[in-house]
Amino acid sequence: MRWFGSAQKKPGWMCVNLMPDRIDVAHVLIAGRERPEVTLCESYRKDGDNVSTLKRLARVLELDRYRCTTLLGAGQYQMVQVEAPSVPDAELKAAVRWRVKDAIDFSIDKATLDALKIPAAGASRNQQVFVVAARNDAVAATVKPFNDADVSLEVVDVPETAQRNLAACLEEAGRALVLLAFDEHGGLLTFSCGGELYQYRRMDVSRDTLSTARSEMRQQLYERIVLELQRSLDHFDRQFGQLVVSKVVLAPVAEAPDLQEYLASNLSVPVVPLDLAQVLECVHVPELREAARQQQCLQLIGAAMRVEGAAA
Repeated sequence: MRWFGSAQKKPGWMCVNLMPDRIDVAHVLIAGRERPEVTLCESYRKDGDNVSTLKRLARVLELDRYRCTTLLGAGQYQMVQVEAPSVPDAELKAAVRWRVKDAIDFSIDKATLDALKIPAAGASRNQQVFVVAARNDAVAATVKPFNDADVSLEVVDVPETAQRNLAACLEEAGRALVLLAFDEHGGLLTFSCGGELYQYRRMDVSRDTLSTARSEMRQQLYERIVLELQRSLDHFDRQFGQLVVSKVVLAPVAEAPDLQEYLASNLSVPVVPLDLAQVLECVHVPELREAARQQQCLQLIGAAMRVEGAAA
């Protein structure tokens, strides 16, 4: 198993996510297509435990013919930014270990790491790198059901890079794009350009929080979201002033139907809703035309949108 890797099987990637009551599966083709094509996006009710359900899906979907990936969940990893050591790319992962040991809340000796370079902000600034660190036992627990079901995982990914993959097909050439999505754990804000991740921020506002908030509390939540966006936009401008943000794209969030309008009226950059059906070929999965299904499968599809031969 590798965090960021590839192998020659059928084209595209198959993302398989283990959820509490189901297993979500998505397959996306990118190479040679005008728009990424989602050939499969399904949720399967668990029949027994993870292993027995994975075994069934391995037979039905012939998972051994695909390059498979899965996502670590909230709380299973930390992502930190540090200055990149001056070493060849092949040695980067090993070289950053000592730089992140004081930035994570567990022993570096019990951590699995991977590193992703941040595009240079300018000649005067040292190269920076994102480092994903996860406890060895958390990675082992994620991989074990797949191993027990004889399903080969080639990549263990994280939501930040999955969201970046999706953002790449929304970008305008030479301009940065902000994508904001909410799930049951909170909000995730990513800044990307040219398919590269430049900046991210987590918000402690979840879909459930938005769903249950009454009028006054909802207003306060919206104000917090706007403040986080403004701070993030200002930070991005200071760090990457050569890049202009074209727009903020808001992923479907049924719990806050008026959030897009509120953001648009309080930010200086355009705020537009995300519709996957407008940027992905979804003829095989017509249910992806529905906002609720898009909301549920956003990270799943993003993880399956790995570019062939990508470094991360």
